[in-house]
Amino acid sequence: MKTSLEQFDKAFENRIRLQIMSVLLANEHYDFNSLKDLLDVTDGNLASHIKALEKEEYIIVNKTFIGKKPNTQYSVSEKGRKAFIKHLEALENLIKQQKH
Repeated sequence: MKTSLEQFDKAFENRIRLQIMSVLLANEHYDFNSLKDLLDVTDGNLASHIKALEKEEYIIVNKTFIGKKPNTQYSVSEKGRKAFIKHLEALENLIKQQKH
């Protein structure tokens, strides 16, 4: 089976978005500061990638307060989970095609 480029999701072309989705798939949820520290990115960089994933409805954003401090938690939506798994399967198929 030949893998076509249409099987890849453009939302996951960026390594930071791939990392965000990987972290969120492996964990029930993750907060902004923990993601920022883990991925070693700036606030603005992370925010822009989060916004792109949120726009696709691939992640769920939950904003709360801990005392008087805002706390934003992210989790993967069912749509995001399916899209990410499909993207990973397309990558796996592409790799398998490269074997002789």
